[in-house]
Amino acid sequence: MLFTKKGPVASLKNLSLLAILCLLAPQAIAQDKIKIGVVQPLTGGIGTYGQENYNAMKMALEKINQKGVKGKKIELIVEDDKSDQIEATNAMRKLINVDKVVTIIGEVTSSNSLAMAPIAQESKVPMVSSAATNEKVTEIGNFISRTCFTDDFQGVVMARFAFNNLKKKNALVIIDNSSDYSKGLAKAFNDEWKKLGGKYASTEEFSYVQKDIDFNTLLRKVKRANPDVIFLPGYYEEVGLILKQGKKLGINVPFLGGDGWDSPKLFEIAGAEGSKGNYISSHFAPDDSDPAVQAFVKDYEKRYKVRPGAMAALGYDVLGVVADAMTRAKTLTPADINAAIVSTKGYKGVTGSITIDEKRNSKKSAVVLMTTENTFKFKEKVNP
Repeated sequence: MLFTKKGPVASLKNLSLLAILCLLAPQAIAQDKIKIGVVQPLTGGIGTYGQENYNAMKMALEKINQKGVKGKKIELIVEDDKSDQIEATNAMRKLINVDKVVTIIGEVTSSNSLAMAPIAQESKVPMVSSAATNEKVTEIGNFISRTCFTDDFQGVVMARFAFNNLKKKNALVIIDNSSDYSKGLAKAFNDEWKKLGGKYASTEEFSYVQKDIDFNTLLRKVKRANPDVIFLPGYYEEVGLILKQGKKLGINVPFLGGDGWDSPKLFEIAGAEGSKGNYISSHFAPDDSDPAVQAFVKDYEKRYKVRPGAMAALGYDVLGVVADAMTRAKTLTPADINAAIVSTKGYKGVTGSITIDEKRNSKKSAVVLMTTENTFKFKEKVNP
């Protein structure tokens, strides 16, 4: 009801049409929008991940909003966490408490996701990550899920690939001690490597932390150990420098990694000589002949003039999964949306068929990619 100085107004007939529209417009807009929060590292050390992820979300958003969800349009409210955990947690609180979003598409990295997840869980707002692969992320609670596979899977994939495909038997593992992602992948690789009967070139610890730039001391120790394969689970910024400096020191055995390598920046940092002849596990291969993959690649290249990597494909799929869940949800409340997300079965994405299991993780295939001087090449697909 409307009020004047003399009391309530019984009807709107004395108000101008413009005044009525001004009064009602905010409510109408709110009713027509479903607000989804997005927290991404759009700048900072891993800024290319967030940029790719968000670029593909915008592609997905256009297609989703052509039909709408329960008669409404989705609105993405995006926060840049600058590749920083504190910024990520602050962004979460803002999206939940100020913007009142009903779902959050969370960070692509595991460490930032682990910092954000308790806030989402306490607030009972679903958080879905497209790329945080550390197993602990979804263990935080029943409102936390992901549309990517986990480190235990890709660590096993790369151990088996090194042992069975490359016929390597004497490994060395280099860990980023500041990264939950790196430590999780290393554990999974080591557990499987031992089961396979693989040996280690050294019992020493080989490690670094993010933002290191000079790896020569570490790499001289690696060279003295004389491994026939090196597992390097890390992010492209440090990995690129390690590959470049390792090649200059004469380390000529293959390096293996995970999806943290999967960025065009890797080749810029490592250079042609440092880049070629290595292998990674990832979620997506742009040269996969699957028609859905090729249609996505064509659309992305047309829009952004670059080839999409795994983070782009993962961003495209995560918004698709969330929108699909919203169409199936009883209501658009956070609890009902979450119930629909975690019941996702067989969603057809560009990264494969996505099924969320009882632990709110995605069971899906991985791909092994080979690095050339300037790009990744599809090697094989590995099913869970």
